[in-house]
Amino acid sequence: MGLDCGVHLPEVDIAFRTYGALNAEGSNAILVCHALTGDQYVAERHPITGREGWWTQVVGPGRPLDTDRFFVVCANVLGGCMGSTGPRSPRGETGEPWGTDFPPVTIRDMVRAQKRLVEHLGIRRLFAVIGGSMGGMQALEWAASYPDAVFASIPVATAAHHSAQNIAFHEVGRQAIFADPDWQGGRYWQTGRQPLRGLAVARMCAHITYVSEVALTRKFGRRLQSAPKDNREAIDLFGDMFEVESYLRHQGSSFVRRFDANSYLTITRAMDYFDLAADHGGDLAAAFRGSRTRFCIVSFTSDWLFPTEESRTIARALNRAAANVSFVEIPTDKGHDAFLLDEPDFHRTIAGFLAGCAVHAGLDSP
Repeated sequence: MGLDCGVHLPEVDIAFRTYGALNAEGSNAILVCHALTGDQYVAERHPITGREGWWTQVVGPGRPLDTDRFFVVCANVLGGCMGSTGPRSPRGETGEPWGTDFPPVTIRDMVRAQKRLVEHLGIRRLFAVIGGSMGGMQALEWAASYPDAVFASIPVATAAHHSAQNIAFHEVGRQAIFADPDWQGGRYWQTGRQPLRGLAVARMCAHITYVSEVALTRKFGRRLQSAPKDNREAIDLFGDMFEVESYLRHQGSSFVRRFDANSYLTITRAMDYFDLAADHGGDLAAAFRGSRTRFCIVSFTSDWLFPTEESRTIARALNRAAANVSFVEIPTDKGHDAFLLDEPDFHRTIAGFLAGCAVHAGLDSP
């Protein structure tokens, strides 16, 4: 498989999971694209963490992505670490991991690999592609690169390019990994160690951007954890003084059990380099001109990582391209992660849009 960087990967593995059944016409398939730290276990218990799938509120029988009606596919992205080819994969005959020698991949490379998977499954045209955050970038890229292969696209809480602020947050995380003594130039597997502390800090930093200040205040406020009642001077200045600190540390420590540092570097870079307009002469509308794909762009009022204005920019470009587009801003105080949480208005939006698309596509139950 050829990559945008010019490197050719002779073999590519793509790990995926499916839910529901493909109908006889192969017309009811929905591709779910995961975000930066997600994976293919979208609607089932995760084999490493033991936790339920990351989108069980959306994917399943009777859910917005109703598996009694749709055939849902979710694949670990190229460059990932849950079975798809990435930095942790063996390289050639040596059997050693690629590590930092793994070539840089782009969002378009990820989508190109997904296209091969979809074709392998016998799907000529996807009924819909949906994803939030980095998954939304993939949903946009699908519509731009393979417009005839996508009936509907639902980019959620995303943007047509990464902002300077988002790139800056990613760089802080990468530098935390580099600063870990166990980083060892990215060849940490040779000594059996991993840069767990650096990767945990990267996750903590990123997670702050996924939630809103209101949500953090509501959940934790300034409450102290296990603090002495009578002697405030006895508080350990370097312990878990605040509940929010303990929460972030838990996010970091649980993350390193399932993620690889080199994959984190690879995928964050792919997000940073994503710029759909730049790939089309600087004109975002040109990426969608002539497209027959139906779009539903979704944003959240309290998302400061991918603010609503980014979604409006996409919607305006689609309007200039004369595309069929709906745009919805969901009121919520849960921040960027709202698409992963219990947001009834969001779920109704998805279900309603897909129902309308099913009518226009002439889609019957499988």
